[in-house]
Formats: sequence, C-alpha cells, structure tokens
Amino acid sequence: MEIKATKYWLIVICFWMLLIPAFSFGQQLKMDFNKLQLANQYYRDQDFEKSAVLYFEIYKLSGGEHYFNMYLNCLLELKNYAQVEEAIKTQLRQRKNDPVLFVQWGYLLSLQNQKEEANQKYEQALEMMPNSKGDCIRLANAFLSRREYEYAQQVYQLGRERMPNESFHYELARIFLYQRNYERMFQEYLDLLKMDDSNLGRVQSSMSTAFRLDVDNSLRDEFRVALLRQIQQEPQVSSYNHLLIWLFIQEKRFSQALRQSIALDKRIGSGDAQIANLARIAAGNDGIEEAIRAYDYLIEKGAAGEFYMEAYQGKMQMMYHQFVNSTEQYRDAGKLQSQFEATFQVVGYQAETSYLVIDFAHFLAFYQHDVERASSLLQDQMTMSGVTPLQRDQLKNELADIHVLKDDLWEAILLYSQIIDDNKNNPLGDEVKLKKAKLGYYMGNLSWAQAQLDVLKASTSKLIANDALELSIFISNNTALDTTAVPMQLFAKADLYRFRKQDSLALIMLDSIEAQYSYHSLLDDIYFRKAKMLIDQGRFEQAAALLEKITSGFAYDLLGDDALFLLAELYEQKLDRLPEAADLYKKMLLQYSGSIYVEDARERYRRLRGDVPVNKEMPIIGEQGIN
Repeated sequence: MEIKATKYWLIVICFWMLLIPAFSFGQQLKMDFNKLQLANQYYRDQDFEKSAVLYFEIYKLSGGEHYFNMYLNCLLELKNYAQVEEAIKTQLRQRKNDPVLFVQWGYLLSLQNQKEEANQKYEQALEMMPNSKGDCIRLANAFLSRREYEYAQQVYQLGRERMPNESFHYELARIFLYQRNYERMFQEYLDLLKMDDSNLGRVQSSMSTAFRLDVDNSLRDEFRVALLRQIQQEPQVSSYNHLLIWLFIQEKRFSQALRQSIALDKRIGSGDAQIANLARIAAGNDGIEEAIRAYDYLIEKGAAGEFYMEAYQGKMQMMYHQFVNSTEQYRDAGKLQSQFEATFQVVGYQAETSYLVIDFAHFLAFYQHDVERASSLLQDQMTMSGVTPLQRDQLKNELADIHVLKDDLWEAILLYSQIIDDNKNNPLGDEVKLKKAKLGYYMGNLSWAQAQLDVLKASTSKLIANDALELSIFISNNTALDTTAVPMQLFAKADLYRFRKQDSLALIMLDSIEAQYSYHSLLDDIYFRKAKMLIDQGRFEQAAALLEKITSGFAYDLLGDDALFLLAELYEQKLDRLPEAADLYKKMLLQYSGSIYVEDARERYRRLRGDVPVNKEMPIIGEQGIN
C-alpha cells in the first residue's frame, strides 16, 4: 500500500510540474497579446514613444521581424535617426548579412537626403540576396514597404536569372502596376497565363483590382488591345481567349462574349458550361437577346447535351421576360402561350420546372385571363413528387396573387399568412410580408399597412427594405396633414388595378382623383403612375409630357429624381431626342448627387457626349487566329 501511495504522489507531482510551465506560458501569451493590442493602439493614436517601447519589448520576447520593423517605424516617426542606425547595426551583428536590414538602413539614409549613400546600401542588399524564392520575396517586400519599386523589380529580375525555375511573373506584374507601367504588367500576366492556364482566376482577380484603381477608365481598352495582339501572335493559347471572354463579360458586352465563346467552342470544344454560365449572367443583367442566342446554341447541340434541359427552360423564361417588359402593341400573347406549351412538351411538368410553371401560371392569369387553368396548374404542381417545401410555398405565393386578381382578398391573406409562418428565416418570408402589407394598402387599411411596412424596413433584403421604406414614406407623406384618407384610398385602389394589369381602370381612377383633389399632395404621384402606364402602352409623347410636369413643378419632391431619369431614358431610347437626354443626365448629376440613378446617369451622359465609345463588334477568334 505504501509503495502504491508513493507512485500516486509521484504521478501527481509530475503532472503539476508539466502543467505549471504550460500555465505560465499561456499567461505570458495573454500578456504579450494585451501588450501588442496596446502597442497597436498607441501607434494608431500616433503616440510613437509609447508604442516604440512596447514593440521593442514584444520583439525581444518573440523575435518576430515584424515587431522590429514596427519599432523602427516608431523611431523614424520620432526622427530618432541615430537610434535607428544603432538598432540596425545591432541587428546586423546578430543577423549577419541580412539584406533586409540594408534596405532599412538605405531608407534611413534617404530620409536624411543622403541619396547616394542610400543607393549604396540598396545595392549591398541586392548583392547579398540569397538564391531562394522565399528570401527573394522577403527582400522585394522590404523594398516595396519603402516604395522603392525599381529596386523591388531588380530583386525579382535577379531572382529570375539565378533561379530559372522561378518566373516571378505575378510578383513583377504587381510592381509594374505600382509603377503604372501597364504594358509590362499586361505582358507579365499574359506570360503567367501562358505558362499555366490554371492561373486564369488569379489573373482575372489581379486585373479586376487594376481596373478598380484606374482613374481615367482607359486601362480596359489598353488591356483589350494588348490581349488581342497576343491572341494574334499565339492563337493556340486558348486561355487567352477565355480571358478575352471574361473581359467582355466584365464590360457587359455579352454579344461579343457569346460570339467568342461559340467560336472557341467550335474550335476546341468543351465550351458548353461557359456558354451556359454566360447565358445566366446575361439574363441577370438585361442581356436578354444574348441569353436567348446562347440557349439556342445549346439547344441546337441536341438532347444529349448536359445543358439541353436548362437551355430550354432558360430560353422560355427569357422570352416571357421580353413579353412582360415590352409595350402592349408588341405583345403577342397567343404566340407566347404556344411557346410555353411547346417548352413543356420538352421539359415536362416536374419538380425541376416549378419556376417555369409559376411564370406560365402568371401569364395565363394576368395576361390571358385564364384564371381557372392557372390555379389548376399551380395546385397540380404543388402535389408533384419531389417538390420541396420552399418550391411549394413559392407556388402558393403565385396562387395567392391570383386570388388578389380574382378579388378574393381574404383567401389571399390566408395563403400569404401560411407562407409567412413557414418561412420565418428565409427571404421568401419577407417577400410575402411585403405583399401582405401592400394588400392591406390596396384594401385601404393604411395605418395597418404602414405598421407592417415599418417592421419590414429592417429586412435583410435591401430590395424589400427599400420598397417597404418607400411605400411607408408615401403613405405617411400623403395622410399626415389630411383630415380624410379618401384620396389615398382611391389612389391605393388604382394601384390595385395596376397590380391586376387593369390599366384602363387605373387610369380612370387616377383621372378622377386629379379632378376631385387637384391641389392634393398626390398630384405628382398621379402623374408618375400615369406616365409609367402610358409608357407600357407605347404612348411615349404623352408620358413625357406628364414627366415634364413633375420635373418642372415638383422637382424637389420625392419623385423628382425618378421622373428626371425616366424622362431622360424616354428621350434617349424612345423619342430620339439625344441632346435633350444628355442635358437631363447632366442635370441629374448636378441636382441629385445623392440619387441612386447617379452612376447610370454619369455613364449615359458620358456616352451621349462621346467620351465612351459605343460597343463595337470585335473580331472572332477563329482557327486561324483573329478573323
């Protein structure tokens, strides 16, 4: 028993002997971290004396080169040049022939206007550079931190000579960007891509950064020229073609991107995924025609293609989108219904086609007035095998909208409420909350609707939050000073007609409000609603006249910037009054600098003024290079 007890206590003592140093080390780490936080705070506050002391203590404990450099920076800020030189010399005795210290020494001399002596130290650093990639990058970064870009360039060029297996294309390109030597930067990135096409993503990311830093927006054009020249010289490097396609997509030149993608696919194959992705991007950026052409190309490849079914659905969605966004005289509902029917003959009614079923049902109910078939389609789809709970609720959401169309408002409210209960933690829940609040508004329950909208202003979806805020402000501005809510309730009724695509009834209602309440604060809103409906009907001159009333008589009300931008678009795109459109875009920049339309207005103004060239068709990359 005594022996066992002795063994037990020996084990306990050994355990504590191991634990105590570990505990002390943990406490030391905690103390150093706190000290580092304090040093950083002093540095940010420009209290360099205190931060210098702390950084030096941390360096002595950790040996980290970064902390020594921060210590030097503090001394340099304090202009304690003699102390800096002594610290560097002390380090040189410990870290013999460390070229980074000679960079620091050279920088110290340059601060004292001893340029020749500084260059001598920099040259010594270059002479001492070890022949390893890591040391090369470390030395170049030391030069970069002191903005000695030419010496950093020399480091990598020496490294390239001494280490033939290390190209340093990426590193040199970054330095040429700092030097604004764009031609050499382009060449390094293109050489990097030629060396290994897996570098495509890296080159794209780097060029995106360079474009963001470009102050006069000329870099894209210069890069495109350099890239096309490189393709002419080396048409066999397909990664250059992929880079050109990426560039066109960045510029939203979807037509050129598609032409190049198809040409490349015909030349080397395996381009279906890229073309399908291009179609999706174009579709999401109003490139409807290009998306349709991309889907057509994939469909023509036949049913065995990986993207055949997706292309059929995507094309139909784009055609429906075209229909919805065209003016009434260009809509052919019968033709579109035939296209829907033909598409479902190919893709079928299944869980994967639920989103297309929603589009078809909406088209049938709101444009063909076939409410019964639309409702039946949705209900059948909800019971389809494989339909997820989210898909089912999205189908139910459309069914609720159809109930609003049928004037069965309480049934719509019931369905909306069910969807909200089942989707408390996803965007669909907030989307339907907004619909329910709008339905309360349509029904004239303005106070209740505003209370719901005020909650939605905190939605995680920016679009929903903005829509809720806009409608809430609209209700507040047009009811706060009135003794009667009748004008607003009539206006809400007009919006309900608008939701139901019953524009003729909406226009009659708005005319009635204007006649009865000609001095009401709703007047500019009446003009704006009527203008949008007239545009939808293709009556552009009448729409422009109403918008002109807002821009002249209500310029500083909430709709001032909306009306100005919409009028400028009408002038530019529908009425061929380009000089007047340019003037309005310029007015937007000067008068509404905080508007959400400013960026678009600036781009369009520059284009109309001739600063930005209109997109031109680019040559296709064919089997012989550029045709």
